[in-house]
Parts: sequence; structure tokens; C-alpha cells
Amino acid sequence: MIRTKELTKYFRTEEVETTALNKVNFEVKEGEFVAIMGPSGCGKSTLLNILGLLDNPSEGEFYFLNEEVSKYSERQRANLRKENIGFVFQSFNLIDELTVFENVELPLLYLGVPTAERKKRVDDKLTQMNIIHRKNHFPQQLSGGQQQRVAVARAVITNPKMILADEPTGNLDSAHGDEVMSMLTELNKNGTTIVMVTHSPADAEYGDRIVHLFDGHVVTDNQNGKFHI
Repeated sequence: MIRTKELTKYFRTEEVETTALNKVNFEVKEGEFVAIMGPSGCGKSTLLNILGLLDNPSEGEFYFLNEEVSKYSERQRANLRKENIGFVFQSFNLIDELTVFENVELPLLYLGVPTAERKKRVDDKLTQMNIIHRKNHFPQQLSGGQQQRVAVARAVITNPKMILADEPTGNLDSAHGDEVMSMLTELNKNGTTIVMVTHSPADAEYGDRIVHLFDGHVVTDNQNGKFHI
């Protein structure tokens, strides 16, 4: 599904150049669940931004669905991203002024899905995520675990081929964190490819593979026997 070749990302200021990713070779097959680990500043979020078509690399190649996309414009990346990728963030990134229903509906509005179909799809997804009883509430009226359920519902409402999760349990207690990981596992079992950045060894164990980054390099990439089913 995705493949990088010698992927490199520099950040430059007038005084210094920082190498966030250094010749990263990395592949994720369709249907995999890959966990990316490493210390702060090792390049995890930079890699996720490039994989999510939010940024371009400075050098190297990036193939997404067999297309070489490393030089794509923002418009080209956005068009490819909106139908193929869902995002789940540590901070939920819900819009406070919108209800639960409206937050989840938003990606369908961008795709021009008709009103009746939008309502059915959002209601079905909120029911699946066990949050339908909060559909008319606003994010700040929800617990952290409920907000992350809404964020996952929004990420999957377009039936994306891949979900990118950046520390999805980072702001949750262990019980709600386990709940979110179970949701991601279920989505993966139903065919969605998942790439997750995490500091949590327990969360990483949900993955098929655990990839460790250090100083912008992939230092290990190991198959993992899933302990949480």
C-alpha cells in the first residue's frame, strides 16, 4: 500500500539544518497494523505526516497505492488523502462548535455525499462506536474516551483504506486507552490498514509489526505476535 525509498526530510532555518528523517526505507502492505516507536524527536511524527500526505519529503521516493507521490502539490495530495486516509490524533482534534454528529459528518460534506446518505452513515457509525446517545452533545460535554470514539468515527466515516493514528491513547486512562485500541484492532480485522505512532509498548503489541526509529533512521522492524485479540 505504501513504500518509501531513501526517504529524507530536512528542516531548515537561517542558522541550522535539522535532519528529521534520514534515508528511510519502509513498507506497509494492505491490511497490516504497524506500530512505530522511538524517543521524542526521532522522526515519528514527521514520517506520519509524509505517509498521510500532509507534507512532502525533501529527498527520496514515496509510493502510495503504487503512485509515486513525493513531488505532488498540496491540491494533489489533498485529493488523494481525503478518499483514502483517516486520521486519529492524541488531542482528538474535534471542532468544539460542532456537535458529535456534525464532527463525524464533516468529511462526508467535503466529499459531497447527499444529505440522506450522510445521516444514515453517521448514525450507523456512531451506533457502531457506541456513542449514538451523545450525537447532539458538543465535544467538551464528553469524557476523553468518548471524544476519542468520536474521533475514530470521523476517521473511518469515509471508509478509508488506511488510518494513521498519532498517540491515540496518549490523553486517556488505561481503561479508555484499551477501548480505543480494541476499536482499532477491530477495524484492522475488517480490512483497514493501520499505521500508529506510539510511546506505549502495550499499545505497540496490538500491531503485526513494530518499527523502531532513532535519529531519523529505522533501526529495527520486527514481526510481532499479537497478544491482544
